Amino acid sequence: MTEPLAIKFSEIDTSAFPAIEGQIAAFADTDGKMDLPTRRLDRLTRGALSRAVGSDAFGKLKEAEGMILSMPHGLKAERLMLVKLARRPDPLTARRAGCWIAAKMARKPLTVLSGAKAAVEIAFGLALRAYEFDVYKVAKKSEDNAAMPREARILVSNPEEAAAASRDRAALVEGVFFTRDLVNEPANVLSTTDFAARLGAMQELGLDVEILQEEELEKLGMRALLAVGRGSENPSRVVVMHWHGDGDVPPVALIGKGVVFDTGGISIKPASGMEEMTMDMGGAGVVAGTMRALALRRARANVIGIVGLVENMPDGRAQRPGDIVTSMKGDTIEVINTDAEGRLVLADLLWYAQEHFAPSAMIDLATLTGAMIIALGHHKAGFFANDDALAEALARAAAGEGEGAWRMPLDKAYDRQLKSRLADIKNVGGRPAGSITAAQFLQRFVKDGTAWAHIDIAGVTLPPEATDCAPKGATGWGVLTLDRLIRERCESKG
Repeated sequence: MTEPLAIKFSEIDTSAFPAIEGQIAAFADTDGKMDLPTRRLDRLTRGALSRAVGSDAFGKLKEAEGMILSMPHGLKAERLMLVKLARRPDPLTARRAGCWIAAKMARKPLTVLSGAKAAVEIAFGLALRAYEFDVYKVAKKSEDNAAMPREARILVSNPEEAAAASRDRAALVEGVFFTRDLVNEPANVLSTTDFAARLGAMQELGLDVEILQEEELEKLGMRALLAVGRGSENPSRVVVMHWHGDGDVPPVALIGKGVVFDTGGISIKPASGMEEMTMDMGGAGVVAGTMRALALRRARANVIGIVGLVENMPDGRAQRPGDIVTSMKGDTIEVINTDAEGRLVLADLLWYAQEHFAPSAMIDLATLTGAMIIALGHHKAGFFANDDALAEALARAAAGEGEGAWRMPLDKAYDRQLKSRLADIKNVGGRPAGSITAAQFLQRFVKDGTAWAHIDIAGVTLPPEATDCAPKGATGWGVLTLDRLIRERCESKG
């Protein structure tokens, strides 16, 4: 797994500033005022920071952005980053400031002069953005292309308190990185069996992990899920992860689509862009990263993570358009398009979760529909829910973590698009409202009285550009939201 940036909180010693090597990040208020550490740097640099904050360039910066001064006079450091940040910033803005520093930092030692200014959130943003998936870049690295620094110092007025407050955030960073690594891996490495093995290894963290083989899935009646993987040499797997953190309380079930590669099957996708279908296991990746974070921070909650790992390939055994498969629930499904395979996987997983664990709530995540990208682009995930309280809690958690999410409608009127001439239901309803009909399909496999939400993360899993808190590539969207939801739903009691 990609190693997160190691962050050390230390006491501020202004007398040591001239000898700091590498690069320094400091802060100035939105009105240009500087705190004590920054004023000390200003004196050492003979007023360079005062001139910077008085410039038009600094005035035009958005909060949480900065400017870079090279080879500052009076300092051993080669670079000085000056970031605009209010004296008492809100948590997400402070986090974005840390992300900006990480995005702009050179491959040299880093010291951040936070003082009393939201040090924990700055550190969190710094750690989230300091991610680099370079395991397959084997060309010899020059000094200019050396690896990113894996350690940073943050100078604060209360290092012990800041370190204690950052422990849970360190667990979250590791969960996010685990998800990003899974999504970034190529499909010739992250097969269904390799994926399952990586999840099985998390037993070392205290998770109970069970890996269900194809024979067991057949006995359970998961024929919809198994039909998706029939054309692949990689065997289908279901992995069940259980974190027991709250006695016998009914668990929250997190359910993820894990299509390790999606060709579309017989309904094959266009060649252009198909290489990105390594990310079609993004829902399973988010569930895995969340379960890792919960275990690392010893969450006081009962949570089940269930992922269905399959590969959708077009060989002679692959399911065909027109095939009819029987779900674990017993409903028959006419397969109109083999590229609408994720809902077949989730249908069986949803039913399995309810039959075996009677969860208090279920949340499934999937890179399910291109229609969601058309609707919301790459800035927000779309979610559907049959329970207003769960929907409101999910929206609140996403907003609190700065992960965009927007509630979409469910309505029985859309069920007409899923009527089949030959079976109980068909797996697609045509182009109109494609994300909604997919959610309506899934709702058929949710029992009355079970609170359920479906999150379509097609647009936010692997966006075409870097985001505030992630470089270009996998974002890990959802780990922070789900962790916060579980904190507020399960861990805020009494």
